[in-house]
Amino acid sequence: MSFVIIPYDQLSSETLYGVVEEFVTRDGTDYGEREVCLEVKISKIISQLKLEEAVIVFDQKSQSCNIVKSKDPALTGLR
Repeated sequence: MSFVIIPYDQLSSETLYGVVEEFVTRDGTDYGEREVCLEVKISKIISQLKLEEAVIVFDQKSQSCNIVKSKDPALTGLR
């Protein structure tokens, strides 16, 4: 398996913000009919990370980060 969970609290605040900002501004992210400002999107994701509802994963193969729900079946065996 080429995925590694990156604990959010081991990243500097600047790095965490950058990872989350890149995630929420990707093509294909949809927040419904209402427009949500960037700061609110980032704040919600960081809250989910702190509440352990989501985790940051690093794919060693593609050298990229993603944020997924903690209950994602793809995470089985990573903890």
